[in-house]
Amino acid sequence: MGEVVVTGYGSSSKKTITGSVSSITAANFNVGAIASPGQLLQGKVPGLNISRSGDPNSEPSVILRGPSTLRSGAQEPFYVIDGVPGASISLVAPADIESIDVLRDASSTAIYGSRAANGVIMITTKKSKSGESRLEYSTYAAVENVSNKINMLSGDQLRQYLKDNGQSLTAANNDAGANTNWQDEVQRTGYSQNHNLSYGGGSTNSTYGVSLNYFNNKGIIKTTSLDRMIIKAYINSRFFNDRLKLSLNVTNSNSNGNDVFQSELFGNMLTYLPTVNVFRPDGSYTEDPTRGGYLNPVSIINNNTYEKKRNDLLLSGIAEVNILKDLKYTLSISSQKNEFKENIYMNNLSNLALGLNGKAQRSVYENTQNVIESYFNYDKYIGNHTLKLLAGYSWQENRGNDGFGASTRNFYNDALSFNNLYLGNPKVLADVSFLDKSISTLRLISFYGRVNYSYDNKYLFQASLRKDGSSAFGANQRWGYFPSFSAGWRISQEDFMKNLPAISELKLRAGYGVSGNSAGFDAFTSILRYGSVGKYYSNGDVVNAIGVVQNPNEDLKWESTSTTNIGLDFSLFNSRINGTIDYYIKNTSDLIWDQYPVSTTVYFLPTITANVGKIQNKGIELTLDASVVKKSDFSWNVALNLAHNDNKVVSLSNDKFKVNSIQTAFLGGKGQSGNWSQIVQEGYPLGTFNLWHYMGKNENGVSTYQKADGTVVASQPLTSDYTIAGNAQPDLIYGLNNTFRYKNFDFNFFVRGTVGNKILNMTLAALNSPADAKNQNIPAFTLGESFKDINAYLTSDRYLENGSYLRLDNATLGYSVKTNANSIKKLRFYVSATNLFVITGYRGIDPEINIGGLTPGIDNRNFYPKTRSFLIGANILF
Repeated sequence: MGEVVVTGYGSSSKKTITGSVSSITAANFNVGAIASPGQLLQGKVPGLNISRSGDPNSEPSVILRGPSTLRSGAQEPFYVIDGVPGASISLVAPADIESIDVLRDASSTAIYGSRAANGVIMITTKKSKSGESRLEYSTYAAVENVSNKINMLSGDQLRQYLKDNGQSLTAANNDAGANTNWQDEVQRTGYSQNHNLSYGGGSTNSTYGVSLNYFNNKGIIKTTSLDRMIIKAYINSRFFNDRLKLSLNVTNSNSNGNDVFQSELFGNMLTYLPTVNVFRPDGSYTEDPTRGGYLNPVSIINNNTYEKKRNDLLLSGIAEVNILKDLKYTLSISSQKNEFKENIYMNNLSNLALGLNGKAQRSVYENTQNVIESYFNYDKYIGNHTLKLLAGYSWQENRGNDGFGASTRNFYNDALSFNNLYLGNPKVLADVSFLDKSISTLRLISFYGRVNYSYDNKYLFQASLRKDGSSAFGANQRWGYFPSFSAGWRISQEDFMKNLPAISELKLRAGYGVSGNSAGFDAFTSILRYGSVGKYYSNGDVVNAIGVVQNPNEDLKWESTSTTNIGLDFSLFNSRINGTIDYYIKNTSDLIWDQYPVSTTVYFLPTITANVGKIQNKGIELTLDASVVKKSDFSWNVALNLAHNDNKVVSLSNDKFKVNSIQTAFLGGKGQSGNWSQIVQEGYPLGTFNLWHYMGKNENGVSTYQKADGTVVASQPLTSDYTIAGNAQPDLIYGLNNTFRYKNFDFNFFVRGTVGNKILNMTLAALNSPADAKNQNIPAFTLGESFKDINAYLTSDRYLENGSYLRLDNATLGYSVKTNANSIKKLRFYVSATNLFVITGYRGIDPEINIGGLTPGIDNRNFYPKTRSFLIGANILF
């Protein structure tokens, strides 16, 4: 309870916090082959759901307290790194982080106004202290393997299945007598290594430091990898008897990634026939290009190159001036540049570019963000009264999509790959294309203020107000107000509590606040916009046709989220047991949707982007930390967190814009290309599945389904026969951490999971087609199906499965060596294993499916397999 918690534009003691804030220090971070800082918090913070596949180039999906928007890519929390708002999370090496504070309710986040509806994550990196010299090196090496595979038939099993059913392979599919396991052909043992070297020191008036982090992860899919280098340097100096403090920080992250065409690869590695070899006798790939997207998985990897490069640079400077004894002025200036490069080449053997004699595509884009924060802090202590005032101004300019991309084809050979586009030989206009990205400049201006008052250190009050203006929204709605207030009562400080020594701390708090969500918008979102609507020939020239591509909406504004939060913090038995309980109601209004139908007699186009709907999340969260055993040579600590959230779409229409429901998750499949699998509808949560109801098999072994009128048919029903079948939102998210220390040994194991969520196993549905066994591979699951079942693959609630799971996420054993060398302050070695086992009833590769975005909880043959890793590492402090 005595910890210092970082909040917006300042910090406070955990005892005096009146909002809902979770603080995790480096000692409690997750261990493993960590590529992103978000993984450090996985399962550690109640209400924070983080999911990630084994893809080295993917960022984890992060959602706090349930989804509250209809827009994919707008559910991520807002990040503040060392006081820099909106800093890229890619700039931080996990080993450089000192602590992470998660602001969960609007009374805590409203100080960040229009960007804080999804919560705020404050990251504080390690800094040197005055009078010390510190050299630290940490490293680990890890081996990663696929944690689970789908059990597909071998060549012999497939031949036997066909024989048992009086069938044989289609004549066009050559049976070479092979038993090729295509999952093994494209997967490998992955390797990761991480090295972090930091040096820092300080004198009476200055501290400084530099760190270097190198991370390399070779993914378990062949050729996929991530190679990243992060360099950070800082200097902090004090002048004029500490009246002036200056800080300068420079961070650069440079990463090189290699990817594959995942949507094509993952489907084909399951369905490609195991009866053929990878290569024909002449050395060519066993592949029939006339079968469209049915491609040799090894050919997909070897004949296509997909590079991703990224460079992030952040420069920030802070000046603090103590104007008076109680008055401090802070000026913070930051400039961030994010550069993205993508290089693709499909060679002349690639059937992804069939007959094109090589296709190359290159793109480079740069986003910049400049921020100026200027604010005053006034702290006054008079007897039992404490008053803290904050007043500030913020200016921000984002310039996005500054760059271009081009594609061409028909090369003389593949020697130069994508490096020289001008060597292509396009035959017609369509052979050369330019990627469609529009450069834009977005500006935000804000005014904000906050007051904190406490009496006798037991009656606490906080109120804040932020006024935000954004050029992204309509001319009539560019300014918004985001207020908050909260109060706390430290009951344990009252005289009547003195007779209860078992209670070390007891604090009741309550708060209400409003925050906004403006993520995912550029400067042109609300205005009438023209663009290319095609090309045509005129008098021998190619003319770019220009037309309206977006209706204007002068009343478009940000989504607004109001949160009511009631919490109880407690500490018992001299802080041996600590915990928090929070109950919240989170209402999001003015939901933005870009497909509201409008009349073309009033508007240019039939749809418009508008604020209409409402979503509600409400839930309860529990955190409990107990020191079960605390002796000089042995200790045992337990940390538990539980979170329950109810999500519901309250409305989708108003008097001006109306829509009955929104169909989502158009997953495709044979004869189902126009069908959806989820629906957004009033009264139901996001991620609600709308599917045909499976009624079992008839006497001929054919799958049957119930129609809307109650009749049962053994054929494909209509979309009007869909019924609500469940949703992807979990009833409970939990994490349990145990830490043991015995003399120089330490041991930790961590389990986490979810309860009550549903997963649509579209991977199994698409594979479970008995009749297709003559043309492609099938899973072992299909051996139990009748060959006559022509409906087995239809997307129905038969494939809607319980996604609950319990995962032993990590186990780590460490040993700290006592050395007699004065130069070595700390020497620790450890071994660790991640994703040791999963207890689940889900039949797919892994139940940890992304529950973010507008189509959560769907496994659709695009899941980069999760890994199980074993690593060995060391920490040395000089």
